[in-house]
Amino acid sequence: MGLQTMIFEQFEQVARDQEKKLARLTPDTVLLDSGLDSLCFAIIVARLEDELGVDPFISAEDVFFPVTLGEFVKFYENAAAA
Repeated sequence: MGLQTMIFEQFEQVARDQEKKLARLTPDTVLLDSGLDSLCFAIIVARLEDELGVDPFISAEDVFFPVTLGEFVKFYENAAAA
């Protein structure tokens, strides 16, 4: 399974678990418009850390907050490759 697919599936699962209405997911989806709140994002980051063994928000040298889902995926791709 590709990283983007894994991340999209986590977004969908967390939305179901938290009973949130999720926007249509594309790389251009703005995270703030996704339908998820900060708790949902914290859950996603924790689950991805469990699965991938990396949390790019902790390991990043520069402060960067992805704006779109595509940037979020790229952020994880870069952290996993490091």
